[in-house]
Amino acid sequence: MNLSGIAIRMLAEELEIDPLRDLIVLYDEVDLPLGSLRVRERGSSAGHNGAKSVSGALGSDEWLRVRIGVAPEDIEVASRVRKRSADYVLTPFRKKELAVLDEVLDRVADAVEVVLREGAGAAMNRFNRREEPAE
Repeated sequence: MNLSGIAIRMLAEELEIDPLRDLIVLYDEVDLPLGSLRVRERGSSAGHNGAKSVSGALGSDEWLRVRIGVAPEDIEVASRVRKRSADYVLTPFRKKELAVLDEVLDRVADAVEVVLREGAGAAMNRFNRREEPAE
């Protein structure tokens, strides 16, 4: 992922598409809790090396992204993870985390479908809501 911008730019050139209009990049995000997702039309890399690579290769931060949360829910643990995110994202998920990831990936697929059918704004309105805590 850290050098994915090169491949994305080459693919866009080969397919003769405008990556700033015809591209959706999905990636993991340690700044979001596991099970969450955020659709964004633009933005900084926030330190994510893959996002930085995409922005550099495209010469712009104006590309559509779906950020998939992978951080632990425990705030203290999540804080430690952010400091060593490379080690964390390369660690296999536990069974419980895989179940959460499986569910969020279904929602990610739904979000991408909404982007394609109704546009990014509709997807952001529908999928960027904060989850209500379970009681």
